[in-house]
Amino acid sequence: MTEPIIHTCQRCGACCRWEGDVCLTDADITAIAAFLHMSEEDFINDYCHLQRNRKGLSLIDAEDGACIMLCENGCRIQPVKPQQCIDFPYKWNFPGWENRCPGAGKTSYEP
Repeated sequence: MTEPIIHTCQRCGACCRWEGDVCLTDADITAIAAFLHMSEEDFINDYCHLQRNRKGLSLIDAEDGACIMLCENGCRIQPVKPQQCIDFPYKWNFPGWENRCPGAGKTSYEP
């Protein structure tokens, strides 16, 4: 039996700085474009690229490698963040994630 994952997001942005694709569903694209007051076509042209596996779209990276939606105050699309972001770390994660995430093992928000 595996241990349940204990995690409370500290909104530190560490996961937004990890290498990898932030895969977008059609629903993500629709919601994010509307939230940013953009057409879906403009959102895709300005903020997306083809995933490495060529099976869909992902958010582009900022110059420093972080998610393009990460800003000084956190995620600029927090209310409509992609399903992949919502699902971390409960539905997907990677070996060693808990060593890189300050929220691992926490059961309450601790700024």
